[in-house]
Amino acid sequence: MLWWLNARNYEWTDDAFIDARTVTIGAEIVGRITEVPVTDNQPVEAGAVLLRIDDSDYQASLKQAEASVAAAQAEITNVEAQIQAQNAKIDAAQKQVAQAQAALEFAKSEDRRNRELLARGTATQQQAQQAASTLRQDQAALDTATANAGAAKSQLAVLQAQGKSAEAKLQQARASEDQAKTTLTRTTVVAPVAGRATNITVAKGTYAQPGQVLMMFVPKDIWVKANFKETQLDLMRPGQPVDIAIDAYPEKTFHGRVDSVQAGSGTAFSLLPAENATGNFVKVVQRVPVKIVFDKPPDVYLGPGMSVVPTVTVR
Repeated sequence: MLWWLNARNYEWTDDAFIDARTVTIGAEIVGRITEVPVTDNQPVEAGAVLLRIDDSDYQASLKQAEASVAAAQAEITNVEAQIQAQNAKIDAAQKQVAQAQAALEFAKSEDRRNRELLARGTATQQQAQQAASTLRQDQAALDTATANAGAAKSQLAVLQAQGKSAEAKLQQARASEDQAKTTLTRTTVVAPVAGRATNITVAKGTYAQPGQVLMMFVPKDIWVKANFKETQLDLMRPGQPVDIAIDAYPEKTFHGRVDSVQAGSGTAFSLLPAENATGNFVKVVQRVPVKIVFDKPPDVYLGPGMSVVPTVTVR
């Protein structure tokens, strides 16, 4: 009786294992592997180099992209200089127009005055004809100056369009440069978090392909996945204390707490979930995964799949 009163305060299961979000380490680019500085099961810190891929081709691509950026910048500088020079030409042409306009106004006055004098008989026919000729010449000079000013403005529009084209080329060149830099960084594969490199299937000299799995990586962050029967979950809540016995270390007991209960049974998320709506039905008690985290990181080696017996204090 006393045993039952005590036992009802706990729920335990031997269907439990160490779990972690293992990471697949693969290549994102093509190339021959030049270095693998880690070995199987070696602990590494976040950012540690796991392998290197020959970067000679990617260095060359980056230099080519940088040269394209420099060429595009030089083209922009050249167009800007041409625009400045063209603005100076426009200013000069506008001044010529103003000068021709003033000369034309004077020629008109002279022509009018000489015609009036000729009508009164105080000027010669030659003087009147000379004034008329000067008027026609000044009118032609104004038309020429106006045409030159219009042509200069039209050329400025052409140069401005070239400037926009050069800006677009620069943006394209910079995008290629950024892509080349990104690709170059992918020649060095680093540890995403602290953990252990394991199941290394690659060696120096191997030719890597994009998407090829080269090794597995197990982070330090581990927990217990305990598959309790659904009949054991009535009183189980997040935060409840857990005593954790690990088969590999029978002389030690670890402490943790319930983190969460999966929203569904294990079979509901399996590759081929049970279909109970067809055929004969036999009720089977389902198991629901419960995540249990350690109060502090264990001071022993643990890896995914190792057997655990957790005991949860539910009362």
